[in-house]
Amino acid sequence: MEAMDAVGAAAEVDFSLLALFLRADLVVKSVMIGLLVASIWCWAIIIDKSLLYARAGRAMNTFEKTFWSGQSLEELYQDLQQKASHGLDAVFVAAMKEWKRSHEQNASSAIGVQSRLEKVLDVAIARESETLEKRLGFLATVASASPFIGLFGTVWGIMNSFQSIAASKSTNLAVVAPGIAEALFATALGLLAAIPATIAYNKLSSDAGKLTGRLESFADEFSTILSRQLEARGQR
Repeated sequence: MEAMDAVGAAAEVDFSLLALFLRADLVVKSVMIGLLVASIWCWAIIIDKSLLYARAGRAMNTFEKTFWSGQSLEELYQDLQQKASHGLDAVFVAAMKEWKRSHEQNASSAIGVQSRLEKVLDVAIARESETLEKRLGFLATVASASPFIGLFGTVWGIMNSFQSIAASKSTNLAVVAPGIAEALFATALGLLAAIPATIAYNKLSSDAGKLTGRLESFADEFSTILSRQLEARGQR
């Protein structure tokens, strides 16, 4: 009979997510709010980066198609110089600026020109790579830290439950269940933030690496083209 009363009392307690949050201790509430905000911010980053990488991929395809179409480098440079350059466009424009600067100054050392071009290409690639990978570190931090933060909220909530048991001197389910449910809710929020962040970080990091690889491949090819022109100019 006593067990039935306990079950009935527990059944009368509101276990909706909102009720669990409102009944939670201030510390547990802070943990829940922090994890929820982190989760929302993670999804904002995931959506933003997914759109950015899709745009970057399409822009690279368009540039490569134009670059290898036979259009002169000078014409392509003049077209892109007036625009805000990103990705392969930015790498190409940066290299062409250095190339034209060296040509206008009648640089005598082909080795020096080649060295400067390679440095310019490396800097341009590093700048574009930094843009691609920006804010991915936040996903990694949330992925690794959220479960532990949620676990902290769980431990704190269970401690409060034990204190309630000690204060009421009762192990009635109605006394224990709400606190435990609130504690477990904090763990669930931690996993809710960590799981998408982990999957997205791995996927987006891989995508960023592929895009950076395309930048590096183009830089090698373009450097080879300019190197041939340097040799041809030196033989004249």
